[in-house]
Amino acid sequence: MIPFLELRPAYLELKPEIDAAVARVLDSGWYILGPEVEAFEAEWAAFCGADHAVGVANGLDALTLALRALDVGPGDEVIVPSNTYIATWLAVSAVGARIVPVEPDPATHNLDPGRIAEAITPATKVILPVHLYGQPVDLDPILTLARAHDIFVVEDAAQAHGAVYKGKRIGSHGDLVCWSFYPGKNLGAVGDAGAVTTNRTDLAERLQALRNYGSTQKYVNDEQGVNSRLDPIQAAVLRVKLTRLEEWTARRHAIAAIYTEGLADTGLILPHVPEWADPAWHLYVVRSPDRDELQARLTAAGIGSLIHYPIPPHMQTAYAGLGMDPDTMPLARQLASEVLSLPMGPHLSSDDARRVVEPLK
Repeated sequence: MIPFLELRPAYLELKPEIDAAVARVLDSGWYILGPEVEAFEAEWAAFCGADHAVGVANGLDALTLALRALDVGPGDEVIVPSNTYIATWLAVSAVGARIVPVEPDPATHNLDPGRIAEAITPATKVILPVHLYGQPVDLDPILTLARAHDIFVVEDAAQAHGAVYKGKRIGSHGDLVCWSFYPGKNLGAVGDAGAVTTNRTDLAERLQALRNYGSTQKYVNDEQGVNSRLDPIQAAVLRVKLTRLEEWTARRHAIAAIYTEGLADTGLILPHVPEWADPAWHLYVVRSPDRDELQARLTAAGIGSLIHYPIPPHMQTAYAGLGMDPDTMPLARQLASEVLSLPMGPHLSSDDARRVVEPLK
Protein backbone atom coordinates (compact mmCIF):
# COMPACT_ATOMS: atom_id res chain seq x y z
CA MET A 1 0.00 0.00 0.00
CA ILE A 2 1.09 3.54 -0.78
CA PRO A 3 -1.12 5.90 1.28
CA PHE A 4 -1.94 9.36 0.02
CA LEU A 5 -0.16 10.85 3.04
CA GLU A 6 1.34 9.50 6.25
CA LEU A 7 1.76 11.82 9.23
CA ARG A 8 3.58 9.53 11.65
CA PRO A 9 6.92 9.41 9.76
CA ALA A 10 7.40 13.15 10.31
CA TYR A 11 7.09 12.58 14.03
CA LEU A 12 9.37 9.56 14.00
CA GLU A 13 12.07 11.45 12.09
CA LEU A 14 12.09 14.15 14.76
CA LYS A 15 10.89 12.13 17.74
CA PRO A 16 13.66 13.03 20.23
CA GLU A 17 13.42 16.75 19.43
CA ILE A 18 9.61 16.82 19.45
CA ASP A 19 9.35 14.83 22.68
CA ALA A 20 11.85 17.18 24.31
CA ALA A 21 9.96 20.25 23.08
CA VAL A 22 6.65 18.98 24.45
CA ALA A 23 8.27 18.07 27.76
CA ARG A 24 9.80 21.54 27.91
CA VAL A 25 6.35 23.13 27.68
CA LEU A 26 4.83 20.80 30.24
CA ASP A 27 7.68 21.41 32.63
CA SER A 28 7.44 25.20 32.19
CA GLY A 29 3.97 25.43 33.70
CA TRP A 30 3.05 28.03 31.03
CA TYR A 31 0.20 26.58 28.99
CA ILE A 32 -1.46 29.60 27.32
CA LEU A 33 0.51 31.88 24.95
CA GLY A 34 3.81 32.81 26.63
CA PRO A 35 7.47 32.39 25.60
CA GLU A 36 7.05 29.29 23.40
CA VAL A 37 4.39 30.95 21.27
CA GLU A 38 6.36 34.18 21.07
CA ALA A 39 9.46 32.28 19.97
CA PHE A 40 7.60 30.48 17.20
CA GLU A 41 5.95 33.71 16.07
CA ALA A 42 9.36 35.36 15.73
CA GLU A 43 10.84 32.37 13.89
CA TRP A 44 7.89 31.99 11.53
CA ALA A 45 7.84 35.71 10.72
CA ALA A 46 11.57 35.57 9.94
CA PHE A 47 11.12 32.52 7.72
CA CYS A 48 8.34 34.28 5.78
CA GLY A 49 10.23 37.58 5.53
CA ALA A 50 7.52 39.34 7.51
CA ASP A 51 7.84 41.76 10.42
CA HIS A 52 5.17 40.07 12.55
CA ALA A 53 3.43 36.74 13.05
CA VAL A 54 0.42 36.23 15.31
CA GLY A 55 -0.40 32.67 16.31
CA VAL A 56 -4.06 31.64 16.42
CA ALA A 57 -5.98 28.43 16.99
CA ASN A 58 -6.44 27.31 13.37
CA GLY A 59 -6.41 28.39 9.74
CA LEU A 60 -10.08 29.37 9.55
CA ASP A 61 -9.65 31.65 12.56
CA ALA A 62 -6.60 33.16 10.86
CA LEU A 63 -8.76 34.15 7.88
CA THR A 64 -11.71 35.32 9.94
CA LEU A 65 -9.64 37.39 12.35
CA ALA A 66 -7.66 38.89 9.47
CA LEU A 67 -10.91 40.17 7.98
CA ARG A 68 -12.03 41.44 11.37
CA ALA A 69 -8.73 43.25 11.83
CA LEU A 70 -9.51 45.14 8.63
CA ASP A 71 -13.04 45.93 9.87
CA VAL A 72 -14.67 43.91 7.10
CA GLY A 73 -18.35 43.36 7.79
CA PRO A 74 -21.92 43.69 6.52
CA GLY A 75 -22.13 45.87 3.44
CA ASP A 76 -18.59 44.99 2.34
CA GLU A 77 -17.68 42.67 -0.52
CA VAL A 78 -14.76 40.23 -0.60
CA ILE A 79 -13.48 38.77 -3.87
CA VAL A 80 -12.63 35.09 -3.45
CA PRO A 81 -11.71 32.23 -5.79
CA SER A 82 -14.53 30.05 -7.04
CA ASN A 83 -12.06 27.16 -6.92
CA THR A 84 -10.91 26.74 -3.32
CA TYR A 85 -11.55 24.90 -0.08
CA ILE A 86 -14.73 26.14 1.56
CA ALA A 87 -12.85 27.68 4.52
CA THR A 88 -11.99 30.69 2.35
CA TRP A 89 -15.69 31.39 1.84
CA LEU A 90 -16.63 30.56 5.44
CA ALA A 91 -14.35 33.30 6.77
CA VAL A 92 -16.14 35.89 4.65
CA SER A 93 -19.51 34.63 5.81
CA ALA A 94 -18.35 34.71 9.43
CA VAL A 95 -17.85 38.49 9.32
CA GLY A 96 -21.12 39.09 7.47
CA ALA A 97 -19.56 40.31 4.23
CA ARG A 98 -20.75 39.42 0.73
CA ILE A 99 -18.89 36.70 -1.16
CA VAL A 100 -17.93 37.62 -4.74
CA PRO A 101 -16.46 34.53 -6.45
CA VAL A 102 -14.09 34.85 -9.40
CA GLU A 103 -13.07 32.00 -11.68
CA PRO A 104 -9.56 30.48 -11.81
CA ASP A 105 -6.83 30.51 -14.40
CA PRO A 106 -7.35 27.07 -16.04
CA ALA A 107 -3.58 26.54 -16.23
CA THR A 108 -2.73 27.12 -12.56
CA HIS A 109 -6.18 26.58 -10.94
CA ASN A 110 -5.49 29.78 -8.94
CA LEU A 111 -7.52 32.98 -8.93
CA ASP A 112 -7.21 34.58 -12.38
CA PRO A 113 -5.93 38.18 -11.99
CA GLY A 114 -7.41 39.07 -15.39
CA ARG A 115 -10.94 38.39 -14.16
CA ILE A 116 -10.79 40.43 -10.95
CA ALA A 117 -11.30 43.95 -12.31
CA GLU A 118 -14.80 43.22 -13.59
CA ALA A 119 -15.80 41.95 -10.13
CA ILE A 120 -14.77 45.13 -8.29
CA THR A 121 -17.53 47.46 -7.09
CA PRO A 122 -17.57 50.45 -4.72
CA ALA A 123 -18.34 47.92 -1.94
CA THR A 124 -15.24 45.78 -2.57
CA LYS A 125 -13.01 45.90 0.50
CA VAL A 126 -10.75 42.85 0.15
CA ILE A 127 -9.31 40.60 -2.54
CA LEU A 128 -8.61 37.18 -1.03
CA PRO A 129 -6.42 35.02 -3.30
CA VAL A 130 -5.53 31.44 -2.34
CA HIS A 131 -2.15 29.86 -3.09
CA LEU A 132 -3.86 26.60 -4.01
CA TYR A 133 -1.89 23.33 -3.86
CA GLY A 134 1.15 25.38 -2.76
CA GLN A 135 1.36 27.07 -6.18
CA PRO A 136 1.87 30.83 -5.73
CA VAL A 137 -0.80 33.13 -7.10
CA ASP A 138 0.38 35.81 -9.54
CA LEU A 139 0.34 38.54 -6.91
CA ASP A 140 1.78 41.60 -8.70
CA PRO A 141 -1.26 42.34 -10.89
CA ILE A 142 -3.57 41.69 -7.93
CA LEU A 143 -1.62 44.04 -5.67
CA THR A 144 -1.48 46.73 -8.38
CA LEU A 145 -5.21 46.49 -8.92
CA ALA A 146 -5.91 46.56 -5.18
CA ARG A 147 -3.77 49.63 -4.58
CA ALA A 148 -5.43 51.46 -7.46
CA HIS A 149 -8.85 50.88 -5.90
CA ASP A 150 -7.82 51.24 -2.24
CA ILE A 151 -8.62 47.59 -1.54
CA PHE A 152 -6.90 45.31 0.97
CA VAL A 153 -5.24 42.03 -0.05
CA VAL A 154 -5.52 39.09 2.35
CA GLU A 155 -3.73 35.93 1.21
CA ASP A 156 -4.88 32.43 2.07
CA ALA A 157 -1.53 30.64 2.29
CA ALA A 158 -2.78 27.53 4.09
CA GLN A 159 -1.05 25.30 1.52
CA ALA A 160 1.94 27.47 0.66
CA HIS A 161 4.50 27.08 3.46
CA GLY A 162 7.84 27.88 1.85
CA ALA A 163 6.44 28.73 -1.59
CA VAL A 164 8.31 31.49 -3.43
CA TYR A 165 6.91 34.21 -5.71
CA LYS A 166 9.44 36.02 -7.89
CA GLY A 167 12.30 35.23 -5.54
CA LYS A 168 10.48 36.15 -2.32
CA ARG A 169 8.78 33.73 0.04
CA ILE A 170 5.03 33.97 0.46
CA GLY A 171 4.25 35.69 3.76
CA SER A 172 4.41 39.46 3.38
CA HIS A 173 3.19 40.50 -0.06
CA GLY A 174 -0.38 41.31 0.94
CA ASP A 175 -1.67 43.27 3.92
CA LEU A 176 -2.24 40.04 5.83
CA VAL A 177 -1.23 36.46 5.04
CA CYS A 178 -3.13 33.62 6.70
CA TRP A 179 -1.69 30.22 7.55
CA SER A 180 -2.97 26.85 8.68
CA PHE A 181 -0.74 24.37 10.50
CA TYR A 182 -3.25 21.53 10.27
CA PRO A 183 -1.31 18.25 10.67
CA GLY A 184 -1.39 17.46 6.95
CA LYS A 185 0.13 20.78 5.88
CA ASN A 186 3.76 21.16 4.77
CA LEU A 187 4.42 22.63 8.21
CA GLY A 188 1.95 20.73 10.35
CA ALA A 189 1.25 20.71 14.07
CA VAL A 190 -0.04 17.71 16.05
CA GLY A 191 -3.48 19.31 16.18
CA ASP A 192 -5.11 22.48 14.94
CA ALA A 193 -3.01 25.63 14.74
CA GLY A 194 -2.74 28.76 12.61
CA ALA A 195 -1.12 32.17 12.23
CA VAL A 196 -1.25 35.47 10.40
CA THR A 197 1.87 37.22 9.09
CA THR A 198 2.09 40.91 8.22
CA ASN A 199 4.44 43.87 7.92
CA ARG A 200 1.90 46.17 9.57
CA THR A 201 2.42 46.66 13.29
CA ASP A 202 -1.06 48.12 13.78
CA LEU A 203 -2.72 45.03 12.30
CA ALA A 204 -0.51 42.66 14.29
CA GLU A 205 -1.46 44.40 17.52
CA ARG A 206 -5.15 44.30 16.58
CA LEU A 207 -4.90 40.56 15.88
CA GLN A 208 -3.18 39.95 19.20
CA ALA A 209 -6.14 41.55 20.94
CA LEU A 210 -8.83 39.88 18.82
CA ARG A 211 -7.45 36.38 19.45
CA ASN A 212 -7.48 37.00 23.21
CA TYR A 213 -11.03 38.14 24.00
CA GLY A 214 -10.30 41.61 22.60
CA SER A 215 -7.85 42.22 25.43
CA THR A 216 -4.26 43.40 25.63
CA GLN A 217 -4.39 43.82 29.41
CA LYS A 218 -5.88 41.20 31.73
CA TYR A 219 -9.56 41.86 32.45
CA VAL A 220 -9.54 44.96 30.22
CA ASN A 221 -11.45 44.27 26.99
CA ASP A 222 -11.28 46.95 24.32
CA GLU A 223 -13.53 45.09 21.85
CA GLN A 224 -15.45 41.86 21.42
CA GLY A 225 -12.74 39.37 20.60
CA VAL A 226 -12.62 35.58 20.63
CA ASN A 227 -10.57 32.82 22.21
CA SER A 228 -8.25 31.75 19.39
CA ARG A 229 -4.75 31.41 20.82
CA LEU A 230 -2.00 29.24 19.42
CA ASP A 231 -1.30 26.49 21.95
CA PRO A 232 2.27 26.46 23.37
CA ILE A 233 2.61 22.71 22.79
CA GLN A 234 1.70 23.18 19.13
CA ALA A 235 4.12 26.11 18.92
CA ALA A 236 6.91 23.97 20.37
CA VAL A 237 6.29 21.19 17.84
CA LEU A 238 6.14 23.69 14.98
CA ARG A 239 9.46 25.18 16.06
CA VAL A 240 11.10 21.77 15.73
CA LYS A 241 9.52 21.04 12.35
CA LEU A 242 10.35 24.50 11.03
CA THR A 243 14.04 23.58 11.20
CA ARG A 244 13.35 20.86 8.59
CA LEU A 245 10.86 22.70 6.38
CA GLU A 246 13.36 23.63 3.68
CA GLU A 247 14.71 20.08 3.53
CA TRP A 248 11.20 18.62 3.41
CA THR A 249 10.23 21.06 0.66
CA ALA A 250 13.22 19.89 -1.37
CA ARG A 251 12.02 16.30 -0.96
CA ARG A 252 8.60 17.35 -2.26
CA HIS A 253 10.28 18.95 -5.28
CA ALA A 254 12.06 15.67 -6.00
CA ILE A 255 8.78 13.73 -5.91
CA ALA A 256 7.12 16.32 -8.17
CA ALA A 257 9.99 15.96 -10.65
CA ILE A 258 9.50 12.18 -10.77
CA TYR A 259 5.81 12.63 -11.48
CA THR A 260 6.36 15.31 -14.11
CA GLU A 261 8.92 13.23 -15.98
CA GLY A 262 7.08 9.93 -15.64
CA LEU A 263 3.68 11.27 -16.68
CA ALA A 264 4.89 13.50 -19.52
CA ASP A 265 3.48 11.35 -22.34
CA THR A 266 0.31 10.09 -20.68
CA GLY A 267 -2.08 12.75 -21.94
CA LEU A 268 -2.83 13.87 -18.40
CA ILE A 269 -2.86 17.61 -17.77
CA LEU A 270 0.05 18.13 -15.37
CA PRO A 271 0.64 21.04 -13.00
CA HIS A 272 1.68 24.24 -14.76
CA VAL A 273 4.45 26.13 -12.98
CA PRO A 274 5.05 29.69 -14.26
CA GLU A 275 8.68 30.76 -14.56
CA TRP A 276 8.27 33.16 -11.61
CA ALA A 277 6.91 30.49 -9.26
CA ASP A 278 8.67 28.09 -6.91
CA PRO A 279 5.86 25.93 -5.50
CA ALA A 280 5.76 24.36 -2.07
CA TRP A 281 4.22 21.25 -3.69
CA HIS A 282 1.67 20.72 -0.96
CA LEU A 283 -0.23 18.75 -3.57
CA TYR A 284 0.57 17.33 -7.00
CA VAL A 285 -2.67 17.60 -8.92
CA VAL A 286 -3.30 16.12 -12.37
CA ARG A 287 -6.37 16.56 -14.54
CA SER A 288 -8.28 14.15 -16.75
CA PRO A 289 -11.87 13.81 -17.98
CA ASP A 290 -11.43 10.15 -16.99
CA ARG A 291 -10.50 11.06 -13.42
CA ASP A 292 -12.75 8.54 -11.70
CA GLU A 293 -11.35 5.69 -13.82
CA LEU A 294 -7.81 6.77 -13.01
CA GLN A 295 -8.56 6.92 -9.29
CA ALA A 296 -10.10 3.44 -9.44
CA ARG A 297 -6.98 2.17 -11.20
CA LEU A 298 -4.78 3.62 -8.45
CA THR A 299 -6.98 2.16 -5.74
CA ALA A 300 -6.79 -1.27 -7.37
CA ALA A 301 -3.00 -0.97 -7.31
CA GLY A 302 -3.04 -0.15 -3.60
CA ILE A 303 -2.26 3.54 -4.12
CA GLY A 304 -4.10 6.28 -2.25
CA SER A 305 -5.31 9.48 -3.89
CA LEU A 306 -7.69 12.32 -3.07
CA ILE A 307 -9.80 14.89 -4.90
CA HIS A 308 -9.13 18.53 -4.03
CA TYR A 309 -12.00 19.40 -4.16
CA PRO A 310 -14.97 17.33 -5.37
CA ILE A 311 -17.65 20.01 -4.81
CA PRO A 312 -17.00 23.73 -5.45
CA PRO A 313 -18.17 26.07 -2.67
CA HIS A 314 -20.97 27.55 -4.80
CA MET A 315 -22.46 24.04 -5.19
CA GLN A 316 -22.26 23.12 -1.50
CA THR A 317 -25.49 22.89 0.47
CA ALA A 318 -23.94 25.32 2.93
CA TYR A 319 -24.22 28.02 0.25
CA ALA A 320 -27.54 27.04 -1.27
CA GLY A 321 -28.87 30.31 0.13
CA LEU A 322 -26.83 32.26 -2.41
CA GLY A 323 -29.02 30.81 -5.13
CA MET A 324 -26.10 30.28 -7.51
CA ASP A 325 -26.71 27.98 -10.47
CA PRO A 326 -24.03 25.26 -10.74
CA ASP A 327 -23.11 26.60 -14.18
CA THR A 328 -22.47 30.08 -12.80
CA MET A 329 -18.87 29.02 -12.18
CA PRO A 330 -18.17 26.58 -15.05
CA LEU A 331 -14.39 26.45 -14.61
CA ALA A 332 -14.62 25.60 -10.93
CA ARG A 333 -17.21 22.95 -11.74
CA GLN A 334 -15.04 21.46 -14.50
CA LEU A 335 -11.95 21.32 -12.30
CA ALA A 336 -13.94 19.58 -9.56
CA SER A 337 -14.83 16.84 -12.04
CA GLU A 338 -11.30 16.36 -13.39
CA VAL A 339 -8.67 16.93 -10.67
CA LEU A 340 -6.87 14.13 -8.87
CA SER A 341 -4.19 14.55 -6.20
CA LEU A 342 -1.41 11.98 -6.20
CA PRO A 343 0.48 10.88 -3.07
CA MET A 344 2.80 13.66 -1.94
CA GLY A 345 4.92 14.25 1.14
CA PRO A 346 8.51 14.45 2.34
CA HIS A 347 8.48 10.84 3.48
CA LEU A 348 7.28 9.34 0.21
CA SER A 349 10.21 7.42 -1.29
CA SER A 350 11.39 7.89 -4.86
CA ASP A 351 10.66 4.22 -5.56
CA ASP A 352 7.08 4.59 -4.33
CA ALA A 353 6.64 7.74 -6.44
CA ARG A 354 7.68 5.73 -9.50
CA ARG A 355 5.18 3.02 -8.49
CA VAL A 356 2.46 5.68 -8.49
CA VAL A 357 3.33 6.58 -12.08
CA GLU A 358 2.98 3.05 -13.48
CA PRO A 359 -0.82 2.55 -13.27
CA LEU A 360 -1.34 6.02 -14.77
CA LYS A 361 0.57 5.04 -17.89
